[in-house]
Amino acid sequence: MNSPSIGWLKRVSLRWGVHPESRKRPAADLPVAVLPLPARLHLPLLQHIGAPAKPVVTVGQRVRKGELIAQSQGNISAPLHAPTSGRIAAIADFPAPHPSGLSAPAITIEADGEDRWTELDPPGDPFALSPQEVAARVAAAGVVGMGGATFPSSVKLALGRRVAVGTLVVNGGECEPYLSCDDRLMRERAAGAVDGMRIIRHAIGAREILCGIEDNKPEALAAMRAAAEPFAEVKIVAVPSRYPMGSDKQLIQVLTGKEVPADGRAADVGVLVHNVGTAHAVHRAVRLGQPLVSRIVTVNGGAVAAPRNLEVPVGALLSELVEACGGCVEAPARLVMGGPMMGHPLLSLDVPVIKGTSGILALSRAEVEQRREAPCIRCARCVGACPMNLLPLEMSALIRAGEAEAAVDWGLKDCIACGSCSYVCPAHIPLVHYFDHAKGELAARERAKMKQEATRQLAEQRSLRMAREAQEKAEAAARRKAERERAKAAKVAAEAAA
Repeated sequence: MNSPSIGWLKRVSLRWGVHPESRKRPAADLPVAVLPLPARLHLPLLQHIGAPAKPVVTVGQRVRKGELIAQSQGNISAPLHAPTSGRIAAIADFPAPHPSGLSAPAITIEADGEDRWTELDPPGDPFALSPQEVAARVAAAGVVGMGGATFPSSVKLALGRRVAVGTLVVNGGECEPYLSCDDRLMRERAAGAVDGMRIIRHAIGAREILCGIEDNKPEALAAMRAAAEPFAEVKIVAVPSRYPMGSDKQLIQVLTGKEVPADGRAADVGVLVHNVGTAHAVHRAVRLGQPLVSRIVTVNGGAVAAPRNLEVPVGALLSELVEACGGCVEAPARLVMGGPMMGHPLLSLDVPVIKGTSGILALSRAEVEQRREAPCIRCARCVGACPMNLLPLEMSALIRAGEAEAAVDWGLKDCIACGSCSYVCPAHIPLVHYFDHAKGELAARERAKMKQEATRQLAEQRSLRMAREAQEKAEAAARRKAERERAKAAKVAAEAAA
């Protein structure tokens, strides 16, 4: 049964969140277009949480689309595959899609224009595979969280085998303004997304699948319900349109009524969460044998001539995406990767798309008009908007007073940096920036403390080693002296006997 609501949702009353202007159109109304194949693709070795991938190709080597070019390292890592056929042009640093604008190791592929796939190995019936085999195929395909977290998906599948997971929650909320890549995916590729959900459920042993989609996406809801109709275990649920509904903890609470502990994980309440885009990538990986080499990216913002969603190969430059949308009608006042609420600012469009790139925004001056910060008027709007039930005004006051540690006692580490508090603040206080700064400062202090502790331990170990060596030297000297005394006594005794 694919009911538009479930029992808990009928009783839920949301008291958190905000309603930012969506600005998803016209991009959301246009079918996904395919980006013309770029001449070069630049693939950072680190585009996931964990250890960077290790190159297994050399400069000058020819590769085909889908061929492994960098292998994973360690338990939390993901491999990289060639997004097209061509020649390895370089393995060197290249500007990374990061607010710092710094470079990072990357593999550059010079496309040959043929876009030839390597030989794939689809398994046949995915449900005939064991959960371990499913996880292994997902790992080999380099699938990571497509909602922006970029956590290697196979690790979460393995977690589902270690703990009791009764519910798979699939995040189709896409609550961020401007973004519509998941919306278009659900409208156009619903069957693949539902198939991926069922494969994930098979891998983790969950009883049911709850896919939450905001009720402002009627076309996506209709397409997903039609695709899920034959499968009783899949429930497509309309959830209220409120930011940040796409946050895992908020979606879990709305769909199941369960609250994830402040210092816990979703698995602690028997739930595992995957993004709808991740589910589709799992479908491609396990059903078709295709590694993750492309994704849908929203290109939007007031400075973009013709916003829309594009299917793009990983490694394409963001500037090429904007050019494919008609370029810019004015110089962008701000560039953002992701959504405007939780995305990351960029210094340039000359950086590549990575697996977690959901959108690129070129915002106009009117969209980023800065207002002067004023003193807090204690209106508590930030308190009402906070989805984690925190007190942002108290935390920010402590942080500005230099008491970041005290802010932790008020829940600083529970803040998900959604920006709802900053959005509703009539004094235009950049609350979330204070929180991010404090988290960074505390993390730096913790690293310094760990370094000091490591230095102290090394110093203690050195002192103990030197003391031990000194004792060993003294004992050796005492033994040598005793041996000399015995030899001398024996010589005297021999002379006396003679």
